Amino acid sequence: MDRVTAATVFNRICELGSLSAAARALDISRPMVSRYLEEMEKWAGARLLHRSSRKLTITPSGEKILEKTRALARLAEDITGQEADGQPQGTLRVACAHSTATHILGPMIPGFLARYPAVRIELEINNQPVSLIGERIDVAVRITDDPEPGAIARRLGECISVVCAAPDYLQARGTPQTPDDLAQHNCLHYSRFAGQRWQFYDTQGEIISTEVNGNFSAGISSVLCDAAIAGCGLAMVPEMEARQGIDSGQLQTVMPHYQPKTLAIYGLYMSRDRQPAALRAFLDAVKLAINVG
Repeated sequence: MDRVTAATVFNRICELGSLSAAARALDISRPMVSRYLEEMEKWAGARLLHRSSRKLTITPSGEKILEKTRALARLAEDITGQEADGQPQGTLRVACAHSTATHILGPMIPGFLARYPAVRIELEINNQPVSLIGERIDVAVRITDDPEPGAIARRLGECISVVCAAPDYLQARGTPQTPDDLAQHNCLHYSRFAGQRWQFYDTQGEIISTEVNGNFSAGISSVLCDAAIAGCGLAMVPEMEARQGIDSGQLQTVMPHYQPKTLAIYGLYMSRDRQPAALRAFLDAVKLAINVG
């Protein structure tokens, strides 16, 4: 059997999560899909998928093979001239957090798809980091100072944060002037962080760190903004998340002489080899949206 086709079928099974769905997408019979999968497992010398009556799950060996079959499929496309003109095409599975989807990717994707109509984007929104291979993700857009080990990290821009609260809260509790003053305030924070320390650049550009405490935490910055607007306390959130509340007067920024430490925004993907034109174009578009916006 054609091993390139077998690799393509395996990729499609992993993308869609079932043999039947892959058969429909490729317009071949389900028994033929099974035969191609058997050929791939024979070629790899390992079980690639755990099959049950309810679902398919990829094995550790399957994850390693999937990375290689994706590269093989891209190479086959190049050889057959499908991207000979360099025009982006194909499906991109993109992972990001809720705030990134709302404020960065959501606004720029319609224009991107209008410019590149042969590209299809599947956006996976998850506030927890996902496995690029295990979840079949082509690129993850993440705000972090610690990119995933083993992934290629392209820096796309910076995320600027602010410390803010509702005017009524500040009138009742006072307005902090320095990070040391935060000890006297209810600080709303991200639940996924084990230790709660907020970091700032002081007036000399040096990083200072202060421990904060509060009675509410959440894993989504929009929820922290809502709690701050409701008068629950101070929140450190991305400026893009707080902008609407600030402009409307529902939120007020504090400590103008102490800028919260910025975090980088990265595009994370697994390989530099045979990088699809769609991925290159998408990362360029995200970078432009971040730096122009």
